[in-house]
Order: sequence, then C-alpha cells, then structure tokens
Amino acid sequence: MITAHLDAAVLSKTRLATSPAAEAMAWLFLTVNEHQHPVFGRPGAAARFAMRDPDVRLVASTLPSNADYKPDLLTPIPPLVPPEQVWPTQLEAIAATTAEDAASQVALLTAPSKEVLAAAEAGTLASRFANGMSKFWSIAMADSWPGLKGRLDADITARARVMATEGIGALLASLHGDITWDGSALRIATPWHQEGRPSDLTVTPVALTWPRFYIQLGDAVNSVLYYPPQGLSAPNTDPAAMAKLLGQTRATLLRDLEAPRTTSDLAKRHGLALATVSYHLSVLHSSGLISKARAKREVRYQRTDRFQ
Repeated sequence: MITAHLDAAVLSKTRLATSPAAEAMAWLFLTVNEHQHPVFGRPGAAARFAMRDPDVRLVASTLPSNADYKPDLLTPIPPLVPPEQVWPTQLEAIAATTAEDAASQVALLTAPSKEVLAAAEAGTLASRFANGMSKFWSIAMADSWPGLKGRLDADITARARVMATEGIGALLASLHGDITWDGSALRIATPWHQEGRPSDLTVTPVALTWPRFYIQLGDAVNSVLYYPPQGLSAPNTDPAAMAKLLGQTRATLLRDLEAPRTTSDLAKRHGLALATVSYHLSVLHSSGLISKARAKREVRYQRTDRFQ
C-alpha cells in the first residue's frame, strides 16, 4: 500500500496537467523492451531509428522491464507555463539536475550500465539524459503529440468537471479503482509499501502507460500521480482526428489504403518521394494499422481491421 497524506494546503494546490516527459518515457520503455501498447500498438520504425543515438540509448538503459525504479529526474513535474513551453521547460529541468542528485538516483538503479555510471561520475548524466529525451521526442513523438495531447486534454476537461461539481475528493477517487481517498490520505493498492507527505501534488493523465497508474513520491516538491485517461480507442476514420493523431502524411496514406496499393502507387498518387512513403508505411505497419502482402514482384499495403 502506498499512502500519500494530503493536508488542506496540498489540496489547495492540487492541479491537473499533461506531461510530455512522462509520455516520452513510457514510449521509450515500450521501445527498448519491445512491448506493445493495448491501444497504440508497438513503437515503430521512428522509435527504433531514434535508438541509434547514443544519448537515447543511455536513457533507455535505465528502463529494463524488470526494474521497479526509474530515475525521477527523467519525469520532472509538469511546470506552470503555457502549454507550448511545457516540454522545453521539462527538458531544461532534466538538464539542470545537479550531479549529486543524478548520482543519488543512479545509485537506486538495480543494475546501472557502465555508460550510466561513467556519465554520473563525469557529471554529464543530466545533460546527456536531456539530450537523449529531446532526440527521442523529435524523432519518434513530435509528429503524433498534437493528437495524443488532444485526448489527454479531453480527459482533463472531464476530470475538472468532476472536481468543480463534486469536489477534489471525488476527483481523486475517480482516477482508478485501486486509488481511494479517505478524507486525509490517498491510499493506493500496490505490492510494496511507501508513505509520504507531499507539499504539492500534480495529477497527470498518461496515455502511453494505459491502463496502469503510478505515483512519484520520492521528492516532496515533485510529487505526481499518473493515472490512465478515459476514452482511449483505436484511431477512427475522421480525417481531422486521424491527422492529429498520426500526422498529416501518415493519415493521408492510411485513408488511401482501403484498397491494396504499392509504395510506387502511393508516391505517384500523393506526389511524395518513394523513400518518404516507405518510411511512413513502415511506421504504420509496425503499429498494426496496415498489412503487407507480396504479389509476384510487388508488395502491396492495405488497412487492417484494427483501423476500423
């Protein structure tokens, strides 16, 4: 059981916010462990390409599937800044982590890699982590973030309505069946024991860990409760929704794959380079949204049932 004692001062500052850093960490975790998300499938070619960067691999080395702890510095609290500044500010917070704090978090890892230990010793770990997160985001996530954030914002709007009409206690109790609020403390059903008294609390939906939840209580002033947002489902055929979720080019190609088509067909139909079409098809295929089949010398792609 995890118990987080929340007094009136903490409740008065409790807020809802999205966290690009938490989503990036979740997608990187799925990438490095070759896991599949129940809604969004497996990270595709873009995520695998990002793993070529040494700083991305450095971050990834802290995320084995059997690890109970991941460095908190990689998921800084969502700051109180305009939405477009949240991710850059989180990257700045990662980079600004002191060498001492970074080393203390490395010491909590079950089996830190030689590279992580060397970077911690050299005092470069935080800056390399920030660079790795930035590279992974720009390659594997930036294109789909607007659509993902739209879903998170919709959930926050619904939660805020609960808080406005029924109170903060009702909001906290609505987040997950294993999270209860007794009027003075959040009690979270887990196999391990932890107790804390945060000085503030940010409540954050994270789509890419759905349907799981977790809480970050290691730092009293950096406490975050991450919960699974409601309303996640496979992409629909609405063009605007698809474009926000997948990116305009991939959405256009996906809509055109009701019938089987080759890479050359798609390049001609949409005025795109063959390499561009090939790259986007590989991402869609890795995500399970399209299938491919060989017909003589041609490879043809078509939407799968998962798209429906």
